[in-house]
Amino acid sequence: MQELIEKADVLIEALPYIRNFSGKSIVVKYGGSAMQEEELKQDFARDIVLMKYVGMNPVVVHGGGPQINNMLDKLGMEAKFVQGIRVTDKETMDVVEMVLLGKINKEIVARLNHLGGRAVGLSGHDGGLIQAQQFGMRAAAATGKQPPEMGLVGEITAINTKVIEVLDRDRFIPVIAPIGEGQNGQSYNINADTVAGEIAACLRAEKLVYLTDVKGILDEKGELISSASRSHIRELIKQGVIEGGMIPKVESCLRALEAGVPKAHIIDGRIRHALLLEIFTDTGIGTQMVKD
Repeated sequence: MQELIEKADVLIEALPYIRNFSGKSIVVKYGGSAMQEEELKQDFARDIVLMKYVGMNPVVVHGGGPQINNMLDKLGMEAKFVQGIRVTDKETMDVVEMVLLGKINKEIVARLNHLGGRAVGLSGHDGGLIQAQQFGMRAAAATGKQPPEMGLVGEITAINTKVIEVLDRDRFIPVIAPIGEGQNGQSYNINADTVAGEIAACLRAEKLVYLTDVKGILDEKGELISSASRSHIRELIKQGVIEGGMIPKVESCLRALEAGVPKAHIIDGRIRHALLLEIFTDTGIGTQMVKD
């Protein structure tokens, strides 16, 4: 009987969050171990379907770096990076599209649909969802300097949120691969963290959540920071406490906050049902970022 009462307590704790977030968009960047371990993949899909059934509008943006590296290795192609960004020539772009759209996106959609969701796979080409140009062009226009030679790496110029809004209204779950479309129809490889942050900003989403392989943002002592303001995060970047691969995630979170997203979260996707624990509980499990 006590176990049943505890289950009821969990539902009661979740009730105000379900009420507050009903009808709101929550953008989730899906990556790391949660995309690779079978049990975690299934838990993630259940979390997303549950969110949809209780009235939220989850939008999934997925990466696929390790899977792309594996495919390149199988094909005898070298993976090249400059400042952490994958150099993407035409042949590599073909592999990127094959892995992201032909394998990962379809697998996520199928899993969600099998669990009772109504998921639709998308890329930047669908309805002009993610419009892009060659990476570095914006900076080059401002400084007059030539952008680094990154091939078909893109930067976002616009997001067509109408595509997502139509799907939300008809109770579908958008699952988005981070591939942008240039003016001539050219595909561009874009950092998935950046895509998630920009979509959240343009949707004015209620939340932006990144699933990672770390607990969240750690302080200089290695302790988890459960909540931080935008100015606090900027100071941690300046001090070098936040560095490396965490910077694109954090910068995307700050961009979303500046655009009106109330909260952004970085959580440990290695924990089962991490998404539900962060959204539906009072304490959460990772780091939430808020405006000053």
